[in-house]
Amino acid sequence: MDKKERIVAALQGLPVDRVPISFWRHFPDIDHDPLALAEQLLRFHEEYDLDFIKMMPSGVYWVEDWGCRVHYNGALNGAKECREHTVRNVEDWEKLEPLAAEQGALGRELKCLRAIRAGRKDNAPILQTLFSPLTIAAKLSGPPLMLQTLREKPQALTNALETITESVISYTHACFEAGAEGFFYATQVATRQWLSLEEHQKFAEPYDLRILKEIKSYSSFTLIHIHGEDIFFSELSAYPVHAINWHDRITRPTLGDAAKIFKGAVVGGLEEWGKLLTGPESSIREQVLEAISQTGGRRLIIAPGCALPIATSEPSLKAARRAVERK
Repeated sequence: MDKKERIVAALQGLPVDRVPISFWRHFPDIDHDPLALAEQLLRFHEEYDLDFIKMMPSGVYWVEDWGCRVHYNGALNGAKECREHTVRNVEDWEKLEPLAAEQGALGRELKCLRAIRAGRKDNAPILQTLFSPLTIAAKLSGPPLMLQTLREKPQALTNALETITESVISYTHACFEAGAEGFFYATQVATRQWLSLEEHQKFAEPYDLRILKEIKSYSSFTLIHIHGEDIFFSELSAYPVHAINWHDRITRPTLGDAAKIFKGAVVGGLEEWGKLLTGPESSIREQVLEAISQTGGRRLIIAPGCALPIATSEPSLKAARRAVERK
């Protein structure tokens, strides 16, 4: 099987020659240089012979064009953050205007995407990273102000979410035209640590579904990432996506239980802050084999629960890659 065939088979629950695998990490020193980032992502992809390519823009790229000033503060996973937020009070939500896909930070990431598509030597699917509208809102203001607005001035937030959602939808079309075959749709707010279920259903779910239903016609591989612990897994498993990724090693459900709930492919098995980081290599292989055992190797893609720590070693990643090979 080639990589596209392997991914398609895994998403559909068909037999595979081996279980597909991928992992991803940030490169904060170069992620504002689209061509340098593309070169590094392609090198990383080829080094480990991965089955799909997840684009790795800065985690705050979506808020730069609305005026957030971002920087890297040394986070161990390479993530950048907002140094100065655009939304500093409730009135600022009303100032958001729709973004132009080809300009600013969004345009920068399209340039990177085009370079990845041009430089890819295999047919591994390319997934552009998107964030849910409520996640973007939290990045625009910081979580405390977003949550305060949600609970005290909800109309101000919903007006902003409309603008954010339309901007994301417009951008997905530009990404598809630039070479993306699918999307990594990340939500960082689908957790009881942030919201009640009722709040998520009102302020997150409607906007998520508008985007996911829009991209359904042209995305061959939509992977939703649910960040955090104590997540709304059952509720999001009903979303129209092909695959689902979460921190399966630290929060429920397990891969095996998730496969009974979700009809697409489950994506996980590697504990990025645990065995994958600390080793030994034998324990990494054990995690991969356990994930395959839980699912029977069907509707499974081996991956971490989130971005790799920068310190993750080459031997550890190669141990994970070797573990999916059939002997």
